[in-house]
Amino acid sequence: MAQKLHLVFGGELVDPSKSVFKDVNDIHIVGMFPNYATAYQAWKAEAQRTVDNAHMRYYIAHIHRLRDEEKESSATVKLD
Repeated sequence: MAQKLHLVFGGELVDPSKSVFKDVNDIHIVGMFPNYATAYQAWKAEAQRTVDNAHMRYYIAHIHRLRDEEKESSATVKLD
């Protein structure tokens, strides 16, 4: 079975209605998780920890969707 990795990250946004980080260098990488359930737990903990700051947002990125293991060459394999 293929691993379905998930990345949890977040930081302060310029505007709470948009997904633009105030400072990309200050993005908080929470970690990489082997499944959605554990990634969700980590996301929820960080979201609750920063609930008092309306500009803070955390996200779950589905890393496993960046590569299609069934294809001979994935779009992420060759960078030009």
